[in-house]
Amino acid sequence: MELRDIEIFLTLAEELHFGRTAERLHITPSRVSHVIKKQERRFGAPLFARTSRTVRLTPLGEELRDELLPAQQRIRRALERATAQGRGTAGELYAGYTAPWCAELLLRAAEPFRDRYPGWSVRTREVSFSDPYGPLLRGELQLHIAEFPVIEPGMSAGPVLFREPRALMLPAGHPLAAGASASMEDLAQVSLIGLGNIRPGPVVDRHIPERTPLGRPIPRGPSCTSWHEIPVLVAAGFGASIVGVRAAEYHARPGVAFVPLRDGPTMDYGVLLPVGEPEPQVAAFVDLLRTLADAERAR
Repeated sequence: MELRDIEIFLTLAEELHFGRTAERLHITPSRVSHVIKKQERRFGAPLFARTSRTVRLTPLGEELRDELLPAQQRIRRALERATAQGRGTAGELYAGYTAPWCAELLLRAAEPFRDRYPGWSVRTREVSFSDPYGPLLRGELQLHIAEFPVIEPGMSAGPVLFREPRALMLPAGHPLAAGASASMEDLAQVSLIGLGNIRPGPVVDRHIPERTPLGRPIPRGPSCTSWHEIPVLVAAGFGASIVGVRAAEYHARPGVAFVPLRDGPTMDYGVLLPVGEPEPQVAAFVDLLRTLADAERAR
């Protein structure tokens, strides 16, 4: 397969939509269709199952995606390293985050990392809920601190950095806001705000459950694409959100209350990495993150 054909296949495997794939790659949908059909003829079997409404990977397509994605990422990083060396710079490490306290940890780790690897720099980037894993899968990031648990093709879970109690962020005028704490059963009294395009799975089940432990349905509120939207929606009375307790330090505002949840799992944040052996600099940076997080917990 040509590199461009691999890119088209992997993009369609992520988007599962010919039009969006074409838009992202600045080509026509017919070009996408032509490339996929060509590869399917080559393999003698379909890579995608198509209907008038849906596109999904076949088992062969899933296997090919899982094999090609890490290889594509390694090629991209190798080209970036060669470019950096050609320009006389050591390199850049790209790290993503979804919560501000994760960004602070990344920035704290950047200084000792630069001391260890002179000439290297660390670039941080907030990751949107509308495309939570795309930047890492596309090779735009080398690591991402995200809410766990995450089970996604092409990614591996590194160490958990934070484990903290959870709280319910809800409108200040809600009856539950007057209590000293809330339980998972109380979630039946609020509408939980959704998280963009995150597919159903462990992270959604844990942070936006459909039912309480006793089986009562939990209403759904609107969806958001970034952290910044959640307190705005909550303050306006559109719903509530399960958050880590430290969210109160960063997102307190008029009209919003934070009530500790006295039961249920912790809110865990960990390092996501592309599948495969990380580069030495990435592995060293992850070790720094773990050391700093351990020191923070010990205080």
